[in-house]
Amino acid sequence: MRVFKLLLIALITASAVPLAARDRDNVAGEAALSRITERRDAGRPVDCINLRDIRSSEIVPNTAIVYRMNNGTLFVNRPSGSGILDRDDILVTRTIGTQLCRIDIVNLVDRNSRMMSGSISLGDFVPYSRLPKRS
Repeated sequence: MRVFKLLLIALITASAVPLAARDRDNVAGEAALSRITERRDAGRPVDCINLRDIRSSEIVPNTAIVYRMNNGTLFVNRPSGSGILDRDDILVTRTIGTQLCRIDIVNLVDRNSRMMSGSISLGDFVPYSRLPKRS
């Protein structure tokens, strides 16, 4: 019985460490996203964005994908399964048509090994526009 209790305590302790690390990563990701979107105003979420208007994309680890548009607007997408997003991932999207939409699947390829590391399903795109400058 004593061995069972010790084993149970060891399992609980071992499982708590990854949870603490995951929580720390989520807090760091949210802080990074907050820095990116500071001095911007969030708008109503949209289902799709035009591919031709995307200037670049940035992965915020474990949190979101930020799409920078040609007009200066940022679109933040928090995909389901975003906990696997890593800054070293390459986003590979196969779209039909001229838009990237919330139902699209994005495959993740590890930048170093060039192997597929997972896939995520995009969510709503939340626009962040610059706030007007104060005089």
